[in-house]
Amino acid sequence: CAAATLNRPADPHYGTVGRPLPGTHIEIAPDGEILIAGPQVFAGYLKDPAATAAALHEGRLRSGDLGAITDAGTLTVTGRKKDLIVTSSGKNVAPVNIESALRDTRWISEAVVYGDNHPYLVALLTLERDELARLARRLGPRRDPAGMFGHRAVREAVQAAVDDVNANFAPIEQIKRFAILDHDLTQSAGELTPTLKVKRAVVYDRYRDIFEGLYRTAAAADAATSAGTAVPTAAPGTGP
Repeated sequence: CAAATLNRPADPHYGTVGRPLPGTHIEIAPDGEILIAGPQVFAGYLKDPAATAAALHEGRLRSGDLGAITDAGTLTVTGRKKDLIVTSSGKNVAPVNIESALRDTRWISEAVVYGDNHPYLVALLTLERDELARLARRLGPRRDPAGMFGHRAVREAVQAAVDDVNANFAPIEQIKRFAILDHDLTQSAGELTPTLKVKRAVVYDRYRDIFEGLYRTAAAADAATSAGTAVPTAAPGTGP
């Protein structure tokens, strides 16, 4: 498929990829995927009906992107279908916008949202080193930023940032618990692409114990609350 939409200089719609080009038809599938039909969409793979069926649905290209059409008729792209999180209640959640909003806060440098087959979302976060250093200096001259990841003041600042982000999303899209990683995600470790995008599958696999531990800690807290017993706090840098 060649170009399908355009934001015209005389009529820009910020935050969108514009209106469909003449002769192009855009629609959103029930699962949120953007489907494209028009003269620029290919007819199929030569002598490969299986691959054609995977790429096209009734002549419409399965873009692999998730999106929505605005009231103005412009298209917004909200994420990739392969990144879609399906909660245990069957709700589909696109994590990209949530992660972007978290990264836009003062404290968070990277965010990876997790929650497939779980009742709510959790996140693995890394911290902005410059902001962490400023907070360390504010707390005292002997504070070492390298040892600040599990500090109460850091967690309170990050929690406030997460709360602010949550206020802009529906309840099913909100981050209920998070863990702060005591190091950055890196390209050399295979966690980031050359363009510094997160390799979601790699991060999910490498840090699965931390992600799943957030749910186990929550379950233990609920059980302890019901029994009226105390719950031990999580280890610094691994969970709330």
